[in-house]
Amino acid sequence: MDARENPTRPIVGAGAVVMKDGQVLLIRRGKAPKLGSWSLPGGAQELGETIEETVIREVFEETGLEVRILAFLDVVDLIERDGDQLRYHYTLVDYLAEPVGGTLRPGTDAADTRFFSLEETRALPLWSETHRIIELAARQMSEIKERTDV
Repeated sequence: MDARENPTRPIVGAGAVVMKDGQVLLIRRGKAPKLGSWSLPGGAQELGETIEETVIREVFEETGLEVRILAFLDVVDLIERDGDQLRYHYTLVDYLAEPVGGTLRPGTDAADTRFFSLEETRALPLWSETHRIIELAARQMSEIKERTDV
């Protein structure tokens, strides 16, 4: 049984919309929840670790890429029930990031990793919150680019 199943309190997790040249990095999940689906890289915060350290570590563990955090995006709740039973409860803190090193490869919880265009992400059967966070990240990245191009 997965130790994250049937929790007695929410698990804090962190994720990133990693953008490079207008494309978004996604992982194909190798574990529940959402096994087999495309998702943002991220995972559970460890004791003694800041949330931003969690983002950097999890992205590296799942994708092989080193990232720099550019902006905070939002907090999302993932709550899954199986009938009356609470199966999963995550509080997810999402950031916008860009790759600064490493080699793209699937690792730890990821069965696959790849960059998708924004148009491709819109066509994927992603969780609705993942779609929303990606769109928010794309707007944030555009604003950052406008400020730095001036």
